[in-house]
Amino acid sequence: MFKPKNELLKQIAANKHEVIQQIESLLRGKVNVFIDYANVRPWAERLGWHIDLERLKHFLNSFDNINAINFYYGTLIGDSNSETLIQKIKELKYQLRTKPVKIITLPIDASSIDMQSTALLKNFIRNTLLEKYDIATIEFLNKKFRDLNKQGIFVIKDKKCNFDVEIGSDMILALERNESDCFVLWSGDSDFHDPVSELLDRKKKVILFATARVVSSELNDLRSKGLFIFDVKKIKEFVCWKKELRS
Repeated sequence: MFKPKNELLKQIAANKHEVIQQIESLLRGKVNVFIDYANVRPWAERLGWHIDLERLKHFLNSFDNINAINFYYGTLIGDSNSETLIQKIKELKYQLRTKPVKIITLPIDASSIDMQSTALLKNFIRNTLLEKYDIATIEFLNKKFRDLNKQGIFVIKDKKCNFDVEIGSDMILALERNESDCFVLWSGDSDFHDPVSELLDRKKKVILFATARVVSSELNDLRSKGLFIFDVKKIKEFVCWKKELRS
């Protein structure tokens, strides 16, 4: 049952009755929510609006059968913006799991490699895709590395902090402990295929909150087993930045 936590949610719900009804029909029994924020945060570029974490928390808390809202996001140690965000997430009382973001240094020094070599490209492109490239494409990409070298750039630093293992494990643990009848996953990452598939095999309801073109083909394929994909665009007014309400 949806019980708005504040007056604004109540006003919006009055005009979004069908959306609330649909969500209520999906969220049956005990519900656990799992938010893969590293996957969710970039959606803003595709959606054209941003998810407000405080408004999202109030919205989810308004459904009285949601037991836990699990939130996963890395901390970039020493970065004030990152550390401030993590503190805000804690203050909002999400069930936060965080860990340090790893900084990976990838070499792009192309001065001594053969222009037809894939040695550097393997750090950035999967082998299955590299195998499809012709020689001209490989030479073109290596030339781009050399162009960067001329600018004095010989390494690229990449940030890595995946939570697919932790989220998958927590979902299965909640299953084994009988803590949830319905699992809500905010992500579109293919890494969740196996745990989601197992939940569906065990006759649990799984709802994917995402939007078009951010859901992997692997997860899309699970619709045939019962996975329901709910488009977050339907709840924009409930969870977007307040200044974006009328945009």
